[in-house]
Amino acid sequence: MTKSAAVRRHLPTSPFKARVQAPLKRFAVGDRVTHDRYGLGRVIGVEGDIAVLVDFGSRQERLTQPYAEMFKL
Repeated sequence: MTKSAAVRRHLPTSPFKARVQAPLKRFAVGDRVTHDRYGLGRVIGVEGDIAVLVDFGSRQERLTQPYAEMFKL
């Protein structure tokens, strides 16, 4: 028998700080982006909240969530 961890909700009156989740990065076709490894590029395809296809000039890369190394310009 295994126990599953229950998700605890944060009470607004709690003296402890709530865990803050970073907002999801969203990209649209045509957005200019920069990537720490690949450099400057343009988004040429979006697969919902799963992945984006980016053209970096010399190559095209499919990048998946989380987009930690990619930023919108």
